[in-house]
Amino acid sequence: MDLNDGPEYAAFREEIRAFLVSREADAPAVRGPNDGKARAWQRLLIERGYAARTIPRQYGGGGREPDILKSRILAEEFARAQVSPGLGGQGISMLVPTLLDVGTEAQRMQFIPPTLSGEMVWCQGYSEPGAGSDLASLRTSAVLDGDHWVINGQKIWTSTAHVADWMFCLVRTEPDAPKHRGISFLLFRMDTPGIEVRPLIDMTMRRNFNEVFFTDVRVPKDQIVGKRGEGWKVANVILKNERDSLGDPNQTLTRLNMLIDIMKSETIDGRRLIDDPLWLDRLMRIQGRVMAMRHNDLRVLSSKLNEGQDSSLARMIVKLQGTELRHELEALAIDAMGEVGLAYGANPYVRDNGGWQYWHMYYLGLIIGGGTSQIQKNIVAERGLGMPREPRAGEA
Repeated sequence: MDLNDGPEYAAFREEIRAFLVSREADAPAVRGPNDGKARAWQRLLIERGYAARTIPRQYGGGGREPDILKSRILAEEFARAQVSPGLGGQGISMLVPTLLDVGTEAQRMQFIPPTLSGEMVWCQGYSEPGAGSDLASLRTSAVLDGDHWVINGQKIWTSTAHVADWMFCLVRTEPDAPKHRGISFLLFRMDTPGIEVRPLIDMTMRRNFNEVFFTDVRVPKDQIVGKRGEGWKVANVILKNERDSLGDPNQTLTRLNMLIDIMKSETIDGRRLIDDPLWLDRLMRIQGRVMAMRHNDLRVLSSKLNEGQDSSLARMIVKLQGTELRHELEALAIDAMGEVGLAYGANPYVRDNGGWQYWHMYYLGLIIGGGTSQIQKNIVAERGLGMPREPRAGEA
């Protein structure tokens, strides 16, 4: 089997490489803030068909036909150059595909273009103090009062709530219905009166999470996605996209390339780490897992183009595999830097702005967040492999 690029794809790869060389100065940090430079880069990438590639033009996307190989070439070349592939976040990676799937035409036109361009930043109102792994037991309520929903309750572990313009949120609109029913999916502005955001500082010592309180928050009744009481269906579309984004193989490939650079430059007794059999063995184990993760991603991508192809099991393992792999990859880089790997924060010896230490701690949190690894393993076992269901509390 010939796995080399054909003429069309070889030309596309050269096009990407030439673009990255010519516009290197325009690119923001690989995972930089959503600032003016990042938004300008996003607009350029969309115009070129390199970001939001297959999203229709009327919604602000590139409007290109789906092509798995071109998507893979884009990912490989941006990772090789260690250049930002464009904006991400909960709005772009989670809400946009959900609105394309189950939103109304008016919602697509209103929300997708400014979200793709970075002008509209989103946060996700899902987890609550008593509804984390068992999300369907959420209690935040929304009562219809004339033309508005009136929301009361609390959300927790809400990423980016302190900078978000809008929230997509699960609320209980039918309190007497079974817990997986009676839930609705609402969209609302974060500056709506009655919303209070309080910071939660995690082990990275940054404000990555928040708790959000709602007191008589009034939301127009038409800002609902899907039918009233059927928000759990929408939630599952979101959760599918969330798991995909938390285990992004393209970001992992970029970090692998950066790790290889470190191991080429760091030495022990004058010998490069990458030339030492023990260190090389550790690197190759990580590299093999990255390759497996990327091939699994191809399986997921191909299923979107081939009707009837079942990729459910392939998608179930993405979050579990991706977060654990990133945590171990960042750890290897820290080990490779030796004593400098312990530097963090304002330490004058810190390398790469402390990014390796930050992401090492961040992904330890993500092994828990978005559904713990233990929860993910249950999902894979029960739904993917058909194994017996774990006994629930109170069952005989």
